[in-house]
Amino acid sequence: MNQRETCSHGHSEEKGPQTFCVSIVPIFNHLEKAEMAKITRTIRPVNLKKGEVLYRSGDTSNALYIVHKGKVKVYRLSENGKEQVIRILESGEFTGELALFTESVHDAYAEAMEKTEICSIHRTDLQELLSEHPVISLKILGEFSKRLGSAEQQLTSFATEDAETRIALYLAHQAEESRSMAIRLPMSRKDLASYLGTTPETISRKLTKFEDAGWIRQEEQRGIHILDLDALLLL
Repeated sequence: MNQRETCSHGHSEEKGPQTFCVSIVPIFNHLEKAEMAKITRTIRPVNLKKGEVLYRSGDTSNALYIVHKGKVKVYRLSENGKEQVIRILESGEFTGELALFTESVHDAYAEAMEKTEICSIHRTDLQELLSEHPVISLKILGEFSKRLGSAEQQLTSFATEDAETRIALYLAHQAEESRSMAIRLPMSRKDLASYLGTTPETISRKLTKFEDAGWIRQEEQRGIHILDLDALLLL
């Protein structure tokens, strides 16, 4: 594992980020303040630079990792070394949850896409918490279900839709998630191509086509303003 850990040792100035990590995660934010404080005391901060790896495929999975600040991409590598992005984790999202239920190893890689601060909670600490608050297990299972549904939808899209439709539906989904027609792509075109099963050149070409048709307007810093959502959904 290529990561830098910094322990708080009780310094008050470092409690804020840890408390924030706990409070923004849906599996924890229903707990009482005293219970959240108990979790906070078990957190170990992990700081990653852009490109640093949080864990690799084959590493022991023994902790839950919550993104405090920054962005992490989770991906797999094919036999020929081609990268397949599975998901992008942003503030409040987490990975490593399988470690809560059984001893296992990671089947993917997690890499910081920018300077990232992460809160990690060791498996033994979380298992103790789960025994006291079984509802947390249900919330984690709910997240499993959501991710499984997303993975199945992605596989179906790869099998039944062409690249142009996948890109259009992805933009529409981002607009739905953000509840805004002004969206910002959460990843580079290279990573987006990996996620959608196409090439960066195809991404650029199709976005230009959508813009020429008057369906979107491309802006700086990965910004895209959707001008005709219906047209994208009809592809």
